[in-house]
Amino acid sequence: MSQKRDTDIKQLKLILVGMSGTGKTNLINVLVGQKFQLSELTTTTATFVEKEMVINEKKYKINIWDTAGQEKFHSLTKIFIKESKIVLFVYDITSTRSFEELNFWVDMVKEVLGDKFVIGLAGNKKDLFLEEKVSEDEGKKKAEELGAIFKLTSAKTGYGIKELIEKLLKEYIRRLNKGEFDDEKKFKQLDNSLTNKKKKCCK
Repeated sequence: MSQKRDTDIKQLKLILVGMSGTGKTNLINVLVGQKFQLSELTTTTATFVEKEMVINEKKYKINIWDTAGQEKFHSLTKIFIKESKIVLFVYDITSTRSFEELNFWVDMVKEVLGDKFVIGLAGNKKDLFLEEKVSEDEGKKKAEELGAIFKLTSAKTGYGIKELIEKLLKEYIRRLNKGEFDDEKKFKQLDNSLTNKKKKCCK
């Protein structure tokens, strides 16, 4: 009886992408238990943090990457997108421009990854609802267009981000088990390699 592929996963790469100022860094900070920074420094490269999460009663180690949203860093962002399994696009609900630029970011990611990734969409800064420029319905409609899992989030209050990440991880694992990603081939090769080694050592 073959093992389920989700039991073989050691690490996953999740990357946040979007225009500068949408709150990507703060979302990550809050997710890993750090304090919300009111005056957030602009990300000038890509950095990552590691977080263990329990999904479907299994523990996973997630590498969560933060990318620079400024135009001058776009070429670097493409490099860091490589081998990502889950991409979370982030826009600011108080910024129409950040929402309108989503297509640019999606095209950039697809140029690197093709269609082999799980898409998330976060409408961030829900706490600033009085300054809202992009409605939740507009966010949902965009998510349907992209085939994305959507959630309004707030780095300041922590609202929605953990729930959204968990949904994205579950979706990735579901699709992995269906054989939609190359990872399954790698896991099978690893399983066969380990099996052959055991046979040799135990003759």
